Amino acid sequence: MSESLDEFDRAILQTMQKDCQLKAEAIADEVGLSPSAVQRRLKRLRENGTIQAEVAVINRKATSFPMTFIAGMEIERDNYDALARFRIWAEKQENVQQVYYVTGQVDLIAIITARDVEHYDDISAQLMADNPQIRRMTTNVVLRDVKVGLHVPVTE
Repeated sequence: MSESLDEFDRAILQTMQKDCQLKAEAIADEVGLSPSAVQRRLKRLRENGTIQAEVAVINRKATSFPMTFIAGMEIERDNYDALARFRIWAEKQENVQQVYYVTGQVDLIAIITARDVEHYDDISAQLMADNPQIRRMTTNVVLRDVKVGLHVPVTE
């Protein structure tokens, strides 16, 4: 991913972030390239890791996991082994959507979905039991989504 993006790459990425199901022909019309040029660029962007995944974004309120919790966790003193173990644990947890290693008052921030508060309590109890290196956890309950997304600006 060390190569820089040109204006066509950025235009393709911008379009793909809006709708990754568009065919190369539709993207080509939007960005001003031929469909084959778009296909070549998409192949390169996928292979070099610029495009990490193409997924469906589901409204969680339409599922049985409508609630979102933001958990801040403190790890025992700069314990990088603990961080690696937690990362492996978190990758296996379907309800743990995102995890960030951060600066500030906590070491990790996790975005977790759950059916309800009781379900989240079960998830957090399991998290603490499976990860004894987490010495403290604080939780914020999301009352209302203001903005949710993973769109990355690609303009210069």
